Amino acid sequence: MHLKTKVILLAVVPLALTLFAIATAVFHEERLLAQRERALVESATMEAKRSELRHYVELAMSAVEPWYGQGQDDEAARKAALARLARLDYGQDGYFFVYDLDGRNLMHPRQPELVGHNLWELRDRRGQPTIQQLIATARNGGGYVDYVWDKPSTGAAERKLGYVVSLPRWNWMIGTGIYLDDVSATLDQLDRQSAANIERTLAWIAGCALFGVVVIGSCGLVLNLSEHRIANEKLRQLAHQVVQSQEDERARLSRELHDGSSQTLVSIKLLVETAAAQIGADPAGARQQLDTALARIQSATQELREISHRLRPPMLDVLGLPAALMRLAAEFSGDTGIHTEVQLPDHARDLPEHVITVLFRVTQEALANVARHSGATRAWVALAQNEGDIALSVRDNGLGFNLAAVQHDGRAGIGLRNMRERLESIGGSFAIRSAATGTEVEARVPRAAALPWPAKSAPAAARWMQQA
Repeated sequence: MHLKTKVILLAVVPLALTLFAIATAVFHEERLLAQRERALVESATMEAKRSELRHYVELAMSAVEPWYGQGQDDEAARKAALARLARLDYGQDGYFFVYDLDGRNLMHPRQPELVGHNLWELRDRRGQPTIQQLIATARNGGGYVDYVWDKPSTGAAERKLGYVVSLPRWNWMIGTGIYLDDVSATLDQLDRQSAANIERTLAWIAGCALFGVVVIGSCGLVLNLSEHRIANEKLRQLAHQVVQSQEDERARLSRELHDGSSQTLVSIKLLVETAAAQIGADPAGARQQLDTALARIQSATQELREISHRLRPPMLDVLGLPAALMRLAAEFSGDTGIHTEVQLPDHARDLPEHVITVLFRVTQEALANVARHSGATRAWVALAQNEGDIALSVRDNGLGFNLAAVQHDGRAGIGLRNMRERLESIGGSFAIRSAATGTEVEARVPRAAALPWPAKSAPAAARWMQQA
């Protein structure tokens, strides 16, 4: 998985989890709020219904008061009271009913077919003995009863809240009730509104989540494209630098071979031809020509050895990094006149070949920069090995340079980028510090990259060594 993908996921996943947690909390809290609101509305509505029923029954009691209150217990007084109660109603389904305390219906203005029938055993659809509950409540001083009864206007069985009282002297129960289907409808509407509010809130949260994911994805895409452009530009410049370096190296080798080894071999050929021509007539002259040719062959061999050494010092593979650094510093000091010192550890570990090569090339590049740009008179190369990592530094006393400007200029500092990329390829790190008093390049390779090897003594040159 690419680093940018991981970064985007690290941004998207916490955002999604956070919004999911927020949505869950909002959903839970809104559900609790809706339940509390429903309970509050139901409680307030039912309290209003109870108060209304109590007032209706008080009205009914005041209607029969002229007879019951005057102590008239004859049949005529009772019929007159029933007639007045039958005329009292409120709304389409609001009426009063009268039963005797044995369960026989005495008056029911909406269902006259029940009058005269004993309904003591009547049960509602929930299996509750309706009339028995009403009479029991009336005998106990009156009160409220929740039961199910057919609604006259629709004929459907609906939940009903009744309020009953008793007239003990007449052996009556008087009551009325209010159907609660409108309360249920109101509560259902409230539930639907709450559910709609919750859905809208969750939709907003989902929209915010989608917007956040789109923004993060867009930023990641822009970052990805930008990084790709920068990486492609760096690769283009690096490829150009590699090709240019190869061409420069080929040109240098061509000059050295043409001006040095090639001319020497041509002169050797001429000397051998001259000696061959003189060998019969002038043996002494031929011998002198062959001696001169032999000396030039030895010179050409030494010159070819030096060219090979500059391409890759053999001692880098044979004697290791410390000796190669000393030889490199000696040649650099001799070629440039810059006084160079080398500091090596007393005991050096064997290192993997790729680590040795990278550290040697970094030193070569750093010393080349010292010669080309610093104007320095002294340089120091230090190699240190410890338990944590391997550190290599190249320092000079030159004029320094503007590090920030070089890092922001894509056409400059290619050598510095080459050193950095070499080290990063083996898991190392690269740092550079520059001031008016000089510049220091530091390379570090962690122990994980340079696997631990058995320690052995370094050559006797593992001291501060001054190269003339």
